[in-house]
Amino acid sequence: MDNLFKDVPTTTLADLLGREQVMDIGIRPLWDSPRVAGPAYTVRCEPGDNLMLHAAIHRAEPGTVVVVESGDVDHALAGGNVCAVARRRGIAAFVVDGVIRDLGEVRETGFPVFSRGVIPIPGTKEKLGSLGEPARVGGVLVHPGDIVVADEEGVVVTPAARREEILAAARAKLAKEAGESLDTWEEDHRARIEKALRDQGFTG
Repeated sequence: MDNLFKDVPTTTLADLLGREQVMDIGIRPLWDSPRVAGPAYTVRCEPGDNLMLHAAIHRAEPGTVVVVESGDVDHALAGGNVCAVARRRGIAAFVVDGVIRDLGEVRETGFPVFSRGVIPIPGTKEKLGSLGEPARVGGVLVHPGDIVVADEEGVVVTPAARREEILAAARAKLAKEAGESLDTWEEDHRARIEKALRDQGFTG
């Protein structure tokens, strides 16, 4: 079922889930990668240190999205080799509240990374954080197994307990939109806008 979320745009999920499940605009794709989706493997790194992310790439199951809380944009959490190994192990993507380095290598290997940017300075590997505990990333509290969907529009997190409900609602919404012509959409849109204006007392 989790793979089916890959066919659902983040815009559709955001409409259904609301603002609290959408990461802030700082978490962006670092290259023009395809949409990714998968259950979250959560990581918390201490500021300036990347030990737990480096540990995670050898522990996360294939198909998971490694989601990292770090609270630091001065030291890279990962580089080209880490991303290459993650890709080789079948990890779907990194979504990190921090920065990475070696962007050219990462882009060349085709590994999707959503983060706050890049910096050439590496972090240390000296501090324990956590694996498999809730992590706050881009303002969203992510629990292990939550469904993370990321594309060029942003990153949305579906709570694991709601995945069947949200997937069904998303499919219904997409099917309805696919069967609607632009003429019909325009007519309905204009009616909604005019009603909203009237309700606010606008007469222009």
